[in-house]
Amino acid sequence: MNQFVHLHVHTEYSLLDGAIRTKQLAKKIASWFPDENDPARSVAITDHGVLYGAVEFYESCKSQGVKPILGCETYVAPSGMRSRDDKRYNHLLLLAENMTGWHNLVKLISIANTEGFYYKPRIDHELLSQYSKGIIASSACLAGEIPQYILTGNFDKAVECAENYQSIMGENNFFLEIMPNSLAEQKKVNQAIIEISRKTGIPIIATGDAHYLERDDYEWHKLLLKVNTHAEPGDDAFGFSTNDFYLKSPEEFYNEFSEIPDALINTVKIAERCNVKLIPDKKEYILPNLELAEGRTPDDELRIRAREGLKQRFIDYERGEITEEYSKRLEYELGVITQMGFSAYFLIVSSIIQAAKSRHIPIGPGRGSAAGSLVAWSLKITELDPLKYNLLFERFLNPERISMPDIDTDVSDKGRDELLKYISETYKSTNVAQIITFGRMKGRQSVKDIGRAMGMDYSMTDRTAKLIPLMAKNIDDALAKSPEFA
Repeated sequence: MNQFVHLHVHTEYSLLDGAIRTKQLAKKIASWFPDENDPARSVAITDHGVLYGAVEFYESCKSQGVKPILGCETYVAPSGMRSRDDKRYNHLLLLAENMTGWHNLVKLISIANTEGFYYKPRIDHELLSQYSKGIIASSACLAGEIPQYILTGNFDKAVECAENYQSIMGENNFFLEIMPNSLAEQKKVNQAIIEISRKTGIPIIATGDAHYLERDDYEWHKLLLKVNTHAEPGDDAFGFSTNDFYLKSPEEFYNEFSEIPDALINTVKIAERCNVKLIPDKKEYILPNLELAEGRTPDDELRIRAREGLKQRFIDYERGEITEEYSKRLEYELGVITQMGFSAYFLIVSSIIQAAKSRHIPIGPGRGSAAGSLVAWSLKITELDPLKYNLLFERFLNPERISMPDIDTDVSDKGRDELLKYISETYKSTNVAQIITFGRMKGRQSVKDIGRAMGMDYSMTDRTAKLIPLMAKNIDDALAKSPEFA
């Protein structure tokens, strides 16, 4: 097998543009390079302007023994990322070489999405120069700054731009990309890139700009782009006019660039340089520091508050003295929580719940497995007495299966922003983040979107979409009666 690593790949997290699922990608790379010690058994993720596919990609690669390379195809604003007078942007590929580079890449993309967003999440040369350490960059596709200068006939400006990026990134951290597709513009750019490399000494890498996994995926990927762009049926004057943007094999790259072997070898060298450990082998939970009385640890604080809280619960409900059953259960739970290192988590959640209540923000009584915790009830995180309803603590936290506790809480829309502000101010904005939820295209909506993109009659696609739940039920019924077909 010829040595080559894909360093420019768009997964399904390049939303409605990339169509490569991370698990399938990892399996494909593993099938190409069966030897787990092969340095070419690697692949990069470089979605457009975002990093939110990184964790899934990392885990998919690790499960197949493939080395994950974390990156992003960024948008660079020529007039500065804060400009609102210029909608133009150019692509630039960035790969994290080490943990410093990963942290800088996260910083770049965060700023691009919060401060530089204008149609696209943008960065600029000034920002890149501030956070370039530990990052390897390359000139990207035809939409890159250097290819654009080439295509407009400004070769000298393309050379100047390449040397500028090399100055920003460092001598060994900037590369020029060539690609094996049949576009006339790409052939022109490839020739000029090779000439620029000879003139400046900047090394070349071969990349595929892969957007779909197999060559046979071309037509449905075009449909995906039509759904994305709301193109009219029959309109093919957009997107990819050639079927060249699948995950090409190393052999195909060697056939295309046999006279430029360094462009292929350099991809393996970059892969060997990129070593980011996104998820440690042993999970470590890092929680914000808490302001506690001098000499007290989170374990001490939790025990004091839980015991006092349970006393108050008994007073509130006029139950008299705490019974042995409750006392034993509380001490058992405290032992498990402190042993697993989650005392600070309970204290943090308790403070958030109390902050909501003190601000008269309506909040739920607790739901899910957390309602089985007497400690949670004692801290007034939940409002359900778990012993009264025979709820099991182990459903919530099990010492034989160490995982972060998850306390679900319902908060009223009316006070949610105020509570979020409290959390951010109390625990510092650098320690607080809101998580993303992805909506996937399911059967009914997919039928409607694809029907529209193909120019099918709406009433027909609507009727077809409405049949899907019925079809699913019939299939389930059939499988129930004939489990051998399941």
